[in-house]
Amino acid sequence: MAARNELGRHGEQLAAAYLQAEGMTIIERNWRCRYGEIDIIAEDGPNLVVVEVKTRSSSSHGTALESVRPAKLARLRVLAARWLAGQPRVFAGVRVDVIALERFAGDFSLRHVRGAS
Repeated sequence: MAARNELGRHGEQLAAAYLQAEGMTIIERNWRCRYGEIDIIAEDGPNLVVVEVKTRSSSSHGTALESVRPAKLARLRVLAARWLAGQPRVFAGVRVDVIALERFAGDFSLRHVRGAS
């Protein structure tokens, strides 16, 4: 379990660095409420981006991207609304993205799906 948590943390760090390199601003990481967690909340120009990060070390249970089901995307939209309700800022739009990282032979491949919902 500790190794899996460490893999997830490392994946989230890689995802945050990637988003910043793409010109996004990280607003918050690991935001939680009683309904769930948002891995990364970022700003992409005038838009708010809610990012789900999935990291896998094997494909024995499917790919990282396949693990993000429609129910998870729907929950992320609800969580985004809850986060926005507590913010003084207004964003032009809200987008749900998925970053899927897979580690094979020590190297990570990253796939970014914008507007995954």
